[in-house]
Amino acid sequence: MKNLLFEIKEGLLISLKAIRANKARSVLTTLGIIIGVASVVLMSTAIKGIDQSFQQGVASLGSDNLYIDKWAWFDNDIPWWEMRNRKHITMEDFEAYKDLAKLPVSIAPSANSQRTIKFEERSVQFVNITGSDHNYINTTNLSFDEGRFFTELESNGGRSVVVLGSEVSKKLFPQGGAMNQFVKIGGNRFKIVGVLEEQGSWVMGNWNPDNQVYVPIQNIFKYFVSRHSDGITINVRAENSTMVEATKEEALGIMRRVRGLKYDEKNDFSINQQEGLLTNINETIGVIQIAGLLITGLALFVGAIGIMNIMFVSVKERTREIGIRKAIGATRRTILGQFISESAIICLIGGMIGLGVAIIGSMVIAQFDFPVTVDIDAVILAVTISLITGVLSGLAPAYTAAKLDPVDALRYE
Repeated sequence: MKNLLFEIKEGLLISLKAIRANKARSVLTTLGIIIGVASVVLMSTAIKGIDQSFQQGVASLGSDNLYIDKWAWFDNDIPWWEMRNRKHITMEDFEAYKDLAKLPVSIAPSANSQRTIKFEERSVQFVNITGSDHNYINTTNLSFDEGRFFTELESNGGRSVVVLGSEVSKKLFPQGGAMNQFVKIGGNRFKIVGVLEEQGSWVMGNWNPDNQVYVPIQNIFKYFVSRHSDGITINVRAENSTMVEATKEEALGIMRRVRGLKYDEKNDFSINQQEGLLTNINETIGVIQIAGLLITGLALFVGAIGIMNIMFVSVKERTREIGIRKAIGATRRTILGQFISESAIICLIGGMIGLGVAIIGSMVIAQFDFPVTVDIDAVILAVTISLITGVLSGLAPAYTAAKLDPVDALRYE
């Protein structure tokens, strides 16, 4: 055991001395590993950040929700033209369903449009406008930074009030103070009664609650969309996750009755769930992850080839040294450990530098609101990749050095 520890210590010392003796070459050798590790860490943290952002965005919708719509969000078995030809879900359908449904804890209609919002000289384009009633907040997990959602009186009376998503609020009011101000949406004045907390859903597209505002649904029909030619979505919240399926079955029966469908007729509506959205998200994240890691893996592979090449050169240059060490009793295991250690140390140094580059890079990228965070997993990943790359890169050169005949090595010039 003592001999093994001595060999390891001696091998590390010789490796460090060899690295110091060839500083320029060592720096150039680690460059490939620095780039490879930085790329892998940045990619993995970006994918993790995007995934967390997706999950948070979905969570803001509520895990116990159903969405009765003309369109099936993710059902590829229904031809798009068939869904296009369906009748819109109307407010009359909503009222009939609301009167008959017994299981949901909350039901709300929603209609959507997209407009530019202005406050004085500032404006935000392509903001999603969601119109609903006072019950909408009970069908979501949205929370408020300040203010409140609109009341039943404001909803039923079609008052010109608005709730801003955090992203919209920050752009219009960078210094704060949004409450009770008036913004213009499509030329119409709305009083701000609430500002939502940030949901962290940068990549949710049309699902992004941070880039939405909410108004009473009567105002949507009055100013932005047609009550008769544009449909709505019925948002339904079950009592809890165990009641989702029962609530869905009840909704299916009620909607068939409301829509006047016969027993042998297909549904002309869809009941969407979060599971479909999460499945779609997970598939997308999986594709991004595979593609990203393959691309960044190539950079790491090039770095590993560079280290292997340099280690072969190092073995060639130190052939006589290897012969002397073998002549005075160094075993193959000792020589093997020496060169593998040297390769591993070079890679580890490169990996730590690459991790530093990735941390700095993530801090810069985060300034642009891209969901990138470097945590302890990134450190473990960098160290692991560096050590594995170092061992694998140094294995062939180390084996070449270990099997050298000491007599031939001593004769080498």
